[in-house]
Amino acid sequence: MKKIQISPSILSADFSQLGNEIIKLEKGGADMIHVDVMDGHFVPNLTIGPPIIKSLRKYTNLPFDVHLMIDPVHKYIKNYADAGADIITIHPEATENLIDSIELIESLNKKIGVSLNPDTPIKAIEDILSKIHLVLIMSVFPGFGGQKFMPEVLNKIKDLNKIKIDKKLDFNIEVDGGINFENSKLVIDAGADILVSGTTIFSENEGNIKKNIEILKTF
Repeated sequence: MKKIQISPSILSADFSQLGNEIIKLEKGGADMIHVDVMDGHFVPNLTIGPPIIKSLRKYTNLPFDVHLMIDPVHKYIKNYADAGADIITIHPEATENLIDSIELIESLNKKIGVSLNPDTPIKAIEDILSKIHLVLIMSVFPGFGGQKFMPEVLNKIKDLNKIKIDKKLDFNIEVDGGINFENSKLVIDAGADILVSGTTIFSENEGNIKKNIEILKTF
């Protein structure tokens, strides 16, 4: 039985208590901390930048799983690496040269992630799968938390997992967008290794983070 990892999104946390929220997530069994970075341009929302990530770094030793939804992304990668990101995930549409951006992340000794929006096909990144550590499949169009999961992405997860197995590749499949107790098993069965969840982890069962994480890991 494979180990499912949970990467809670702090987009759904209490922003006035982010440090304490991260401590609660670590105590509750989170495997990493998912940080959504949005620029109001590539996606229609604004969130946090490198100074906040740097200030949060002291609250946990868990990996920071940083999803950069910014365009152009390349010139900001080092800022987020220096701020404390452990995994840096970018979108192919947000860089002029995906290979150059991947090599930059690698040169900074960070794990490399590439994200696919619901309408971005796997073939957009198929040639570079051997060079990366993580593929983040978006099951909503990014921008805001609390959106409804798009079930049509299950086939994309299955197809990506098949490629991974057939080519004997070693990347994790992460899924983000509307993950809850009803669909988490479907996502895991389709091939996901890491689940990103915000609203469910922070809101269900009267905010019992530990219980919510345990339920999401059950399949």
